[in-house]
Amino acid sequence: MTDTNVELFIEMMSAERGAAAATLNSYQRDLEDFAKFATERGVTVSSADTGLVRDYLASMSGAGLAASTAARRLSALRQFFGFLYAEGLRKDDPCIAVDGPRRNRPLPKVLSEHEVELLLNTARKMKGPEGARLLALTETLYATGLRVSELVSLPLSAARSDSRVLMVRGKGDKERIVPLSRSAKETIVGYVAVRKHFLKEGEDSPWLFPSRSARGHLSERRFAQMIKDMACDSGIDPARVSPHVLRHAFASHLLAHGADLRAVQQMLGHADISTTQIYTHVLEERLKEMVTRHHPLSIGAGTRNDPSERPA
Repeated sequence: MTDTNVELFIEMMSAERGAAAATLNSYQRDLEDFAKFATERGVTVSSADTGLVRDYLASMSGAGLAASTAARRLSALRQFFGFLYAEGLRKDDPCIAVDGPRRNRPLPKVLSEHEVELLLNTARKMKGPEGARLLALTETLYATGLRVSELVSLPLSAARSDSRVLMVRGKGDKERIVPLSRSAKETIVGYVAVRKHFLKEGEDSPWLFPSRSARGHLSERRFAQMIKDMACDSGIDPARVSPHVLRHAFASHLLAHGADLRAVQQMLGHADISTTQIYTHVLEERLKEMVTRHHPLSIGAGTRNDPSERPA
């Protein structure tokens, strides 16, 4: 790509905002796609106007791309042109007047509390170090809602017996504190007692869940396979189960039991409350149930005002 402003933007996202490598790569790919579209029309990326951005969105729609893809690419353009405007490299922002594509956000897949308990019981029945590790992983995930990448890369210091919280380093290298239940803490302590089974003799590791992988800790893919195997043993369709589904279950079950949406947002590590709001379907169901059970007009409806039901 020849547009130096794009390089400046990527450098800024890395240095000032601490964007992760995957995020930077995503911005780079999306801007390169727009650059190709602009170049074919004799325009550079930095000099594009509102009309070109709208034409770009229309071209994606015409090509049958998902609305989520178009929305992600428009978000990259908004960030890029916002940067140019803020730095005085442009006198206007061509994305201000552009409406994003409408998309229906699918509800997250969620396991019932009973199904999660089936999974945990299956892990509890497994013997030896493998069983202790699987139980610690699964119960910690369900108790905290960590991203799978955060879970498998927990440091050994997370196993401190005097701590009831986890200090988690998440997206953008941001840290957050997540409470740890007594039960999850006990499973971690039980696993640490046999953790040496996963280490070479005489070696140690800074990771709570070490392995012989290139990164030195259990891989996300391996844990995902372990979860699916456990689902099969629990009589649950493995297609419905993954580490991310357990993260969804954590959030949904908390809300179903009255947790505050903002508190759940903080524990999940969502930068924007709108990301957490995909779980509001749980709140809506709880409100419906509450009205059905407790509202006067819902109790004995149909007979309340029936004269025949009144005492003589």
